[in-house]
Amino acid sequence: MRVFVTGGTGAVGTRAVPSMVAAGHDVTAMARSSEKARALADQGARPMMVSLFDRPGLTAAIAGHDAVVNLATALPSTASFVRQSAWRECERVRTEGSATVVRACLDADVPQLIQESVAMLYRDGGSEWIDEDHPVDHYPITRGNHAAEANAARFAADGGRSVVLRFGLFYGIGAAHSEQIVTLARNHIGFVPGPRGSFMSSIHVADAGDAVAAALACPGGTYNVVDDEPLTKDQHAQACADATGAAAWIKGPGRLGLLLGDRLTSMTRSIRASNARFRDAANWQPRYPSVREGYQQMARDLLADPH
Repeated sequence: MRVFVTGGTGAVGTRAVPSMVAAGHDVTAMARSSEKARALADQGARPMMVSLFDRPGLTAAIAGHDAVVNLATALPSTASFVRQSAWRECERVRTEGSATVVRACLDADVPQLIQESVAMLYRDGGSEWIDEDHPVDHYPITRGNHAAEANAARFAADGGRSVVLRFGLFYGIGAAHSEQIVTLARNHIGFVPGPRGSFMSSIHVADAGDAVAAALACPGGTYNVVDDEPLTKDQHAQACADATGAAAWIKGPGRLGLLLGDRLTSMTRSIRASNARFRDAANWQPRYPSVREGYQQMARDLLADPH
């Protein structure tokens, strides 16, 4: 297939592009600088300098492609994560950017769209397994993702094959917040956002990249892309401590995180998401069944390349 990718130089995109190339696809990826263009070329992709918000330019760039994969995002830094104002650019990318991508796809008669979304849209499910039919929630930092999913639905309504991937919490090299969580663990601090017994659905960025490539063969629909075994927040912190070899002397913020309300809702709620639908549809499975295995690999990667 001829595939056009936005966000190909992000934490997931840098795994998705080589995964698609390895699968034999002809990949073109949007670049915003000559340095990023070189990185994409080194991965076997054809870089294309075009703006996510330039509908005529984007239409011309994606014309003749069989699928467009929209991974574009602008997540705020970990330090500013709880400030709603820090999410404005991310919301613009997910709202205006995804709308421009869909319009360009329709203008260029591209038959398939893959749109990135997140599992944090689901309502708190406690200890129950959550599938794609579970009710979603609306709070400030989800506006962009809801808009992106709505734009993908518009593409499907106009006859296209739309695949929405609701990813779990990313971790691994390149996912900055997870690198900071590992740093905290090395200093004997366990990150436990919300009640210790609540669940967190995660996905290693390498598994996320492979999932994007696998999704090219999926029927249209919405899919959870998470690992096999979501852990509780307490188990998550323990897995990180085990990977670093540093016992957690302090764990937090725990239930105190609930005091931040909507600013930390995406982390404090309990989401035990199931990947069964995507595994069946895409013939995919994560190489890291849970963060226990994934954090072990991440710790090894950081030791090999400690920046």
